[in-house]
Amino acid sequence: MEKTKESSRCLYLYHTGSVEIREPKIDRGRKNADFGQGFYLTPDRDFTLRWAGPDALVNEYELELSELEVHRFSREEAWFDYLFQNRRGRDTLKADVVIGPIANDTIFDTLGVISSGFLSPEDAIRLLRVGPEYTQVAVKTEKAVRQLKWLRSERITKLDAEVRRAEAEAYSEAFAAAMQEILGSD
Repeated sequence: MEKTKESSRCLYLYHTGSVEIREPKIDRGRKNADFGQGFYLTPDRDFTLRWAGPDALVNEYELELSELEVHRFSREEAWFDYLFQNRRGRDTLKADVVIGPIANDTIFDTLGVISSGFLSPEDAIRLLRVGPEYTQVAVKTEKAVRQLKWLRSERITKLDAEVRRAEAEAYSEAFAAAMQEILGSD
């Protein structure tokens, strides 16, 4: 985990939903999300377009990082530990902004398997590394929200279902292969 005080840098970020969100709220949504409660965005416009539902709105923002405490994670043990705590509603990290990989949807099942003793934390991390790595940005404090400027929104009219299906199939195959390798190594 990298803890930094950012200065004079901006991120351009995207949030997809059913409505235009000019004034984001950090206290809505799940407290047990990957990075705890906050307003979630991504710097990857293609990702947000590809995974949005039909008739969705993509909101674009600029986040001024100066004077914000930013924590950055990669797909390593500190990231996994943070996810593990947040999935139990225990956000212990005090930061204005958290940036790091999105945990794939298998995190719910993976964490249950870990707590049951079926998988070791090392094997769970291995499974969470399967598939492409997309970045999420969690704006977690009112200070950070004040530095998040709404720029515009765009209605999505065309979805690439074939790209979504192919990525989902590739992920399922890779996850099954990784799980088989883990189970076969015992």
